[in-house]
Amino acid sequence: MKNIIETPLLDTIDSPVDLRRLPVHSLETLARELRAFLLHWASQNSGHFAASLGAVELTIALHYIYNTPEDRLIWDVGHQAYVHKILTGRRDRLHSIRKTGGLAPFPKREESEYDAFGVGHSSTSISVALGMAIANQRMGGNRKAVAIIGDGGMTAGMAFEALNHAGDLGTDLLVVLNDNEMAISPNVGAISSRFAQLLSGKLYTRARQKGKEVLSNLPPALELAKRAEEHIKGLIIPGTLFEEFGFNYIGPIDGHDLGNLIETMRNVHNLRGPQLLHVLTRKGKGYGPAEDDPVKYHAVTPFDPSKGMVPSQKPVKPTYSKIFGDWICDMAAIDSRLVAITPAMREGSGLVRFHHEYPDRYFDVGIAEQHSVTVAAGMACDGLKPVVAIYSTFLQRAYDQVIHDVVCQNMPVLFAIDRAGVVGEDGPTHNGIYDLSFLRCLPNIVVMAPADENECRQMLYTGFMLNQPVAVRYPRGIGPGVEVQQEMTALPIGRAELRRKGRRIAILSFGSMLATALEAGEQLDATVVNMRFVKPLDIELILRLALDHDLLVTTEENSVHGGAGSSVNEVLMAAGIPRIVLNHGLPDVLLKHGSREDLLKDAGLTPEGLVEFIRQHETRANRVPQLKMV
Repeated sequence: MKNIIETPLLDTIDSPVDLRRLPVHSLETLARELRAFLLHWASQNSGHFAASLGAVELTIALHYIYNTPEDRLIWDVGHQAYVHKILTGRRDRLHSIRKTGGLAPFPKREESEYDAFGVGHSSTSISVALGMAIANQRMGGNRKAVAIIGDGGMTAGMAFEALNHAGDLGTDLLVVLNDNEMAISPNVGAISSRFAQLLSGKLYTRARQKGKEVLSNLPPALELAKRAEEHIKGLIIPGTLFEEFGFNYIGPIDGHDLGNLIETMRNVHNLRGPQLLHVLTRKGKGYGPAEDDPVKYHAVTPFDPSKGMVPSQKPVKPTYSKIFGDWICDMAAIDSRLVAITPAMREGSGLVRFHHEYPDRYFDVGIAEQHSVTVAAGMACDGLKPVVAIYSTFLQRAYDQVIHDVVCQNMPVLFAIDRAGVVGEDGPTHNGIYDLSFLRCLPNIVVMAPADENECRQMLYTGFMLNQPVAVRYPRGIGPGVEVQQEMTALPIGRAELRRKGRRIAILSFGSMLATALEAGEQLDATVVNMRFVKPLDIELILRLALDHDLLVTTEENSVHGGAGSSVNEVLMAAGIPRIVLNHGLPDVLLKHGSREDLLKDAGLTPEGLVEFIRQHETRANRVPQLKMV
C-alpha cells in the first residue's frame, strides 16, 4: 500500500478565500505550519519576527471571519503583519522582505489589495479605521473596518484621541487590542474566555439594549443600572476605561485559543457601534528563545534555530548609538542634572547601560513622541538638563512641540537624533532625511552633524554645555572607524574645519558625507570642508571659499530641498556673490526600502556618484554666473 503524502495546508492557501474554505478544526494545523514557516524564514533572512509569531492565530481568525479585502483590516505599525502577508498571496516572496526590490517591510497599498492602508509609524490604525468606517457609512456600504493595534501602540495619545472620537460618533468599528505584554495574564483562562463569549453574544447584547430601553423612562434607575454594570464588569475585566470612551469592551481572551477566538470574533462581527476586543497573545509564541526574550527577537538577522541568535565573535566597530550610549553615561557621572528621555527606544537609541546605571534619571515615556519633547521642556524649566534620544523619523511626530515648547521658549534641551539620513530596510516611513530641513529654519536652535564617531561624542558634549535648544543628528550603524577620545572638548560654535586644500572646486560636506567628499576631493583635486554646523553656519569661511573657487558643491545625507545646501545658497545670495552652487543630496522622491548601501548608491551619495554629479554640471556651472540649485 502506497504512503499518502498530504500536502501541507499552508501550500493550499494563496488567498483568504482559500482560508475560508477550511473547516475550523483544521486551523490549528495551519497555525503550526505558519509558525514553522516563519521560523524557517527567519533563520535565513532578516526582519520582524517575535510579534508575527504571537499574532498567528489572531491573523487567521481575522481573515477567516472577515471578508477581506472588501472588509478593511488596518494593521498598526505592521511588525505583526507578516502572517497577513503570507495568507494574502505573498508567501513565496517573503524571503525578499525589506530587501531592495522585494516586499515592503510594512503593509503597503501599492503592494496588495489586502493592504488597506500603508503604515510604519505607530498608533495610526484606529484613526484610519474610523475614517474608513465613516466613509463606508456615508457611501451606504456594508464593509467592516477593523483596527489591530498592539506592540505598545496603545501607549500613544493619538490612539486615545481616536478612541474618544469613535466613541462619541457611535460608528460601527472594531478595535482589536493585541496585548502581547502579558500584563493581564491571570485573566486568561476558561472563565475569562467564556465571559468574553457571553459579552459578545446576541443574548447579552439584546438583554443589555432592552434593559436600557425599559429604564430610559426612569433616568435615576438607568443611571443606577449603568453604574452597577460598570462596577460588576470592572471587578473581573479591565475594560472600564474603554467603556468610558463609549466602546463595548469584550475580553480579555486568549489570543492563541483559535476556537474561542473565532467564535468570539464571529459574535463581534454582527455587533453595531464601537467595539473593543482585548486579545492576549505571547510575543514569540512557538519558539522558546523568542518567548523568553521577545525584545531580542523582535527583529532578527539570519540564525541557526537550534542555537538561537548568538553574539558575533568578530570584533566590530562601535555604532553611533553605542557612542551616544557611552557618552551619556560619562556625562551623567559629571553632571547630576542630566536626565534621559526616550519614546520607547531604549535598545535602539543605546540607553540600556544608562537605564541600568541611572534608573532614577531614565524616563521611557512609551510611544509618545510629543510628550517626550514637552516633558523635557518642563524638566528644563526647573533646572534639569534633559537629553531626548529619538530617531529622526519619530522626531517628525513631535515637530509642533519642538517649536512651541522648546524653541519658542529657548529651553536647554539636547536632541540626540539617531537614524538620521538613509535608514534602509524599513523604507520611506523610517528614513530620517528631513530633519535638517525642518530644524534649520527654527530660531534659537543649534544644529550639528558629526562626520565621525569622535566628532559625535564631542558634539554631544558641546550641545549639552549650551544653555539653549541643540540637535545633534547622526546616522544609523557604524562610522568610518575614527578613534574616540574619552576627554570631552567643546567645539567652537559655528566653526567649520578645512580638511583638504585644493583648487577651483570646493566641496562643503555636512555630517556623514565627509569620507565620501574627501575621496571625491582627491579625484578632483578639490578643497574639502567639514562644515560640522548646519546652524549657525560658518559664513566667513563660505564667503572666502566662494571668492577663491570657481564652483561650490554642498553634499549631505538629507533631502536636497530645503536642506543644509540650501542654507549655503541663502548665504551667497544675501552677500550678492554670483557663484554657482551645486547641491548634492537625496532626491525629491520617497526612497524605497533596501539596504542602506544600495539606497545611497542609487541616490549618488558615494564618491563615484559625487564625482559624476560634479562633472556633469561643472561645464554648465562655469558658463552661468548665478546661483543654481540642482
